[in-house]
Order: sequence, then structure tokens, then C-alpha cells
Amino acid sequence: MTSTTTFPRAARWAALPVLLSGTFMVVLDFFIVNVALPSMQLDLHASDGALEWVAAGYALTSAVFLLTAGRLGDRIGRRRAFSLGLGLFTASSAACGAASGPEMLIVARLLQGVAGALLMTNVLSIIGVLYDGEDRTRAMTAYGLSLGLAAVGGQLIGGVLVQADIAGLGWRSCFLINVPIGVVALVLAPRLVGESRLARAGGLDLAGSLLLTAGLTAILLPLVEGRQHGWPAWTWISLALGPALLALFVLHQRRLAGRGGSPLLELSLFSQRAFTAGLITQFAFWCGQASFFLVLALYLQQGRGLSALDAGLVFTILAAAYMAASMVAPVLAQRHGRKLLAEGALILAAGHGLLLLAVSDVGTGGSVAALVPGLLLIGAGMGFVIAPLATIIMSAASPEYAGAASGVLSTMQNVGNALGVAIIGVVYFGAVSSGLATAFQLSLGTLAVILIAVSALTRLLPAPARTA
Repeated sequence: MTSTTTFPRAARWAALPVLLSGTFMVVLDFFIVNVALPSMQLDLHASDGALEWVAAGYALTSAVFLLTAGRLGDRIGRRRAFSLGLGLFTASSAACGAASGPEMLIVARLLQGVAGALLMTNVLSIIGVLYDGEDRTRAMTAYGLSLGLAAVGGQLIGGVLVQADIAGLGWRSCFLINVPIGVVALVLAPRLVGESRLARAGGLDLAGSLLLTAGLTAILLPLVEGRQHGWPAWTWISLALGPALLALFVLHQRRLAGRGGSPLLELSLFSQRAFTAGLITQFAFWCGQASFFLVLALYLQQGRGLSALDAGLVFTILAAAYMAASMVAPVLAQRHGRKLLAEGALILAAGHGLLLLAVSDVGTGGSVAALVPGLLLIGAGMGFVIAPLATIIMSAASPEYAGAASGVLSTMQNVGNALGVAIIGVVYFGAVSSGLATAFQLSLGTLAVILIAVSALTRLLPAPARTA
């Protein structure tokens, strides 16, 4: 059972902007750094590997702490956990902005990831208990829209901040912008967001958290560090240990549940086909999102020599197409269900294909206009997939397990982001010696293959119910 304070309908909707401000900041910080990476590298004398850690490390700590964060919210109160995440995210953002070297920046980003986990999973949990029926669909649509806007708009916001160079802060303002937003949200949260918790929440599974952290780190670490060190023996050993540690994590979860304990994974969730199939699709889809924005930003700035602002403006092409598709996606999803997801993924893959052809023609020169058709298709494809996919997954979970379900959903998103950055990083940075255009083309080809697989995976989702 979920215990929650009852709020009037109008008051529940007043809570949504506060919740979505947290979501927006967390997702924004996946992407706002992309156009700032070249400036960071010069200012902090950072290596390519350090740049990957700035992106992937944030996603990694988000991923490994999300399940624990969901349980923590069930136990101490979801609003309280959300507020705790807001406070930590605001403080770690300030630390990122004050970083004196790449090591300090990476550590602060890891802390940001932990805070982001507390925010993201409890936002979904609170939405799950505050809204039901059509209200939940509207709230999830708003959630998906804010998530996508942060992703596609992050580059433009970052470009504006870097170019404006407010008070000489340069790239640091990309992190410091979170501070005033976080402070305002912290003040409003106890006034507008109702408290809820699981009436009989279990204990925190620390052993499970350690196994999950070790397993994901064992996979991510060699993917980020292996190429620049010549793939020594430890990288292959680590890659082999990763799946074994994750298998031990699953076994531990089953044993803990069998003893009547409180595992990180609520195994009963996986009895729902839509939930399980949706998670697999979620993971595969997000493997291609953060990684694409990373290599596109590097191609535009290091390859074509665009400023941070000009590169950010190119991303507005994506943002416009994303917004247009997102506005019609809820209606189309009600009519077509999983078919919309399949077609959206194929539109995304086609966009990568068009972009690949354009880059093969113009290289690192020529007009940016050649990139527009591909970018438009990519933005539209994102709009057709992001919100409907999240809605399908969350609608398959009982409100009683809102914390566990949202934690698993967000974990798959962040694991996908982290591993996607690491894998595409291997492809891109491994091919840079052949030219930035070639490296970008190889990355685009790999991403297109991933999205074709996503389209195929959507067939595992349930078909929409027929209406008379």
C-alpha cells in the first residue's frame, strides 16, 4: 500500500512544474556539456578519456543509484528524497562550476549523477501516485516533453552560455545555471508537492547496490579507458567480469526475495510483458541518444570549427522537429500504439543515414544546410518515441510499486546513456586519426543499426486495444 497526503486536483497540478524542473535539470546536464567539451578540454588540459568520463560518469552513477533511490523514496518519503536530491544536485553543480582540474570535475559529475538518481526516480514515483487515468497520461506526456526538450535544447543553452561568457565563467556557467533553479525548487517543493511513501517499505539492499555498481563499472571502465591504453589485459578481464557480476546481482535479488527481504528489483514487475519488453527497448533506444549528441557536438566544433553558440543553433533544428512530433505523439500513440514506436525508431535511423550521406559529401566543409534533412528526421523520430515509450512502461506497473518501477525505468535509460557514450566513444575516438568526418560517419552508421534493432524490439510490446 502507498501512503500519501491527499491534495485537491488543482494543487496536484501545481506540483508538476516543480517536479519537472528537477527532471529538466538532470537531463539538461547530460547534454548541456556537449558544446562546452572543447572549451573544458582546453581550459583544464583534459584528455579524450576525461571528456568521456564527464559524460559517461554522470550517467553511470545515476544508473547504479537509481534503484536504491527509488527504495529510499518509498522508505523515507518521495518528496523528502526528491528534496534531498535537489540539494545535492545544486551543491555538486556548484562544485562542477568551480572545478580546478579534470579530476575534480569528474568527481563532482559523479556526485551529480547520484543526486540526479534521487531526483529522477522520485519524480516518476510522485507522478505515479499523484495522478491516475487520463491525468497520469497528461503528466507523463509533460514529463516526456520536458525530458526531450532538455536533451535537444541543452546544446543551444550551453552554446549561449559559453558564448556569452558571463563574468568570464565560460563553460562553468553550464553547471552554475543549476544553482538558482535548484534553490527555487527546494523552497517550493515542501509547499506544492504532496508527501507519499510505501506503507511497508523494506530495508535498503546495500549488497545488491554494490554488485550492480561493480558490474556496470567493470563494463564501462575498460570501454572508456581501453582504447587510449592500447587495450591491455586488464580491460578484457574487466569486460568478462562485468556480465558475471551482473548475473550475481540477479541471483542475489532472487535469493533476497525468496527470504522475504527487500531486493532492489521488485521481481513481480517483470511478470508484466509490457514492462519487461519496454525496459529492453528503453535500454537500446537510449544507447543512441547521449552518444549521438556527444559526437555531433564534437564534429560541429572540432571538425567544422563552429563556435559553441553556432553549434548550439544547429541543434535547434532537432529541437523544432522534436517539439512538433511530441505535440502529436500522444494522439498517434493512442491510435497506433507500438507501431508508432517502431516507425519513430526507423525515422531516427533514416535521419542518421541521411546525415551520414551528407557528411560523406561535404566532409568538414560545405554548407551546414546539407545536414538539415537528417537532423529534422532525427528530431522527429525522438519525438515519436520518448514520451509514448515511457508511458507504456509506467502504465504497466502498479502504483503500489511506483518507486521500484520508476527506478528500473530510469536505470535502463541511464545505463543506456552511459554504455552508449562508452561504445560510440570507442568508435569515434578510435577513428579520429582517419579524420573527424570519417569518425562521425562510422558513429552514425553504428547508431543507425542500434535504432533498427529498437524498431524490431517494439514488436515485443503489446498491441493497442481495439476500440469500437
